[in-house]
Amino acid sequence: MPQSTHDRAAEYHNLAAHAHAAAATAHGKGDHLTAHELTMQAHEHSMNAMKISDEQLAHAKEADKK
Repeated sequence: MPQSTHDRAAEYHNLAAHAHAAAATAHGKGDHLTAHELTMQAHEHSMNAMKISDEQLAHAKEADKK
């Protein structure tokens, strides 16, 4: 069953939240390199979620014009 655009964006948001939590744990343990890498991963997931959300919004606006 294909995933909806909304579900994909939500999944990226969840992945970003998990990566942020893992980064905080790594930072708390003094593993700053891993924390930085996880923070970068979280940022990437957040950007993907935003991109999908923006595309969905543009598509909805276009559909409203018709």
